[in-house]
This record gives sequence, structure tokens and C-alpha cells, in this order.
Amino acid sequence: MGGVRLEIFRMMLYLSFPVAMFWVSNQAEYFEEYVVKRKKEIFPANESKQREELERFKQFIQMEQAKKHE
Repeated sequence: MGGVRLEIFRMMLYLSFPVAMFWVSNQAEYFEEYVVKRKKEIFPANESKQREELERFKQFIQMEQAKKHE
């Protein structure tokens, strides 16, 4: 029916499609704008509040570690 050439074409298609999809999905520039925009939506910039919370958490962890080592 199709012969060897058709089988070679099909095999090349079967192998190249997943490789091409893997390559496209790992190109950061295609998704960078979306990821940055989404990150800003989920984690809005509120530096002072975040820094205060981080400092309190650091102090809490340091106190817990000091208690553990006593």
C-alpha cells in the first residue's frame, strides 16, 4: 500500500512531534510574560508587611532552635 517511504514518514512524525512539543514547552520566553503577570496577581507587592512577617517568623524559628539546644 504505502510502502517504505510512508512508514519512514510516519516514524519521523511519531518521533518528531513529542520532541518538538517538549522543546516548545521548555522555552521560557513563550511563558515568561504569563508567569510574571500571574505571580503578581497571586503575590501582590507589599514589601513592608512581608518583611515584618518574615522577621517575626525568623525570630520565632531562632527562639525555637535556642529552646531545642538548651
